[in-house]
Amino acid sequence: MNDFIPAFDWTRVVIDPWAAQFESSFWIVLMGFLATAACGLIGNYLILRRMALVGDAISHSVLPGLAVAFLFSGSLQIGAMFAGAIVAGVLTTLLIELIHTKSRVKTDAAIGITFCSLFAIGVILINVFAGKIHLDTECVLYGEISYVPLESSVKWLGGAIELGPRPVVTMALVFLAVIALIVVFYKELLVCSFDPTLAASLGFSPKVFHYGLMVVLSVVVVSAFESVGAILVIAMLILPGATAQLLSPRLPVVMVLSVLAAALSSLLGYHLGVWMRCSIAGAMVVAAAALFLLVWIFSPEQGLLQRWRRARRVDDGGESRIEENNGYSS
Repeated sequence: MNDFIPAFDWTRVVIDPWAAQFESSFWIVLMGFLATAACGLIGNYLILRRMALVGDAISHSVLPGLAVAFLFSGSLQIGAMFAGAIVAGVLTTLLIELIHTKSRVKTDAAIGITFCSLFAIGVILINVFAGKIHLDTECVLYGEISYVPLESSVKWLGGAIELGPRPVVTMALVFLAVIALIVVFYKELLVCSFDPTLAASLGFSPKVFHYGLMVVLSVVVVSAFESVGAILVIAMLILPGATAQLLSPRLPVVMVLSVLAAALSSLLGYHLGVWMRCSIAGAMVVAAAALFLLVWIFSPEQGLLQRWRRARRVDDGGESRIEENNGYSS
């Protein structure tokens, strides 16, 4: 057991990362927070629309989009990668709807067919052109968040100010853009998510906002792709929002709580990764899952304990009424 779980050393796990390696720890945790928070904010709308599996599909279909974008552009510049991801995300959505509407295949099966096929194509492209694309399957699946501090720094004002590693700056811009879009289109996204028919009657186009959401989702996924990989980003799309929605029925509160859940899971996951000497991105997802489990059990309104107490009170009330009725009839 000791070989499987390392001994917990408070100094090595908690103190040293911030005392001796503050800069590296800061950028890793910040990158984890930005990726998880951006994914969580978009994931709230996926959960409301019951489209969590579509987020799964797009996170996988981004892979062939990135490969094809490189093959056509010959560059790994972020603009080409974003373009490839957006095209792949919209294409995934169109293929899912086409398969579902033009056949008897159900939506969940159409999602499975689409993302499995596109992901397989992406894996083949990477294996065939691995020497040119400079990607490998391990990076694609799990990401390399621990390498973020080693990335080139983005400079501003002619190099006078260093903003930070390129992936962190990119993710920060995407995170701020997601917040801005949610604030500007809050009412439209809310109505389209809960009642597309009402949205259409109010003059909103549900399809426009649907495809717009898919485009933003694609951008968020490709921004987080390099650091957390295609598989772990799926969990980041769902866990913060699912945790927050167990704590409050109000969407603005859910948004704030999902960001707080992202911050906690990133910090706790980083220290878990240091302790277990394992993938830090994976540890962040495990921490997010642990937070969800705690909220699921102890939520004051929807937790398992609260539901058990309510059921117990109902049962006790029923037994009391039966006893009163029995006493009366005797």
